[in-house]
Amino acid sequence: MMPTNFAQERLLKVIVAPVVSEKSTFVADKHEQVIFRVAQDATKPEIKAAVELMFKVQVDSVQVSRVKGKDKRFGRTTGRRRSWKKAYVCLKPGQEINFAAAEAK
Repeated sequence: MMPTNFAQERLLKVIVAPVVSEKSTFVADKHEQVIFRVAQDATKPEIKAAVELMFKVQVDSVQVSRVKGKDKRFGRTTGRRRSWKKAYVCLKPGQEINFAAAEAK
């Protein structure tokens, strides 16, 4: 593990939740990547350090994308869902994150 230059409190707030969907499962199987919902102001080095700290794995690379919130209507009034940030975390060969085992601890 590489030493981190980030405050541990900040790293624990960077990752919001794993994205569990059909597409994320496909990406995990095919490309050895895991998809996380992350804080809006999170940077790639912060995301890498947070995943390594929380899941005790080695991260190869991180790709980030922004998901724009959708416009939604409630009767006459229109609203907008919040935009959010998604991180595709590529793990080094032989590394794996098992969410079922992580939740049981």
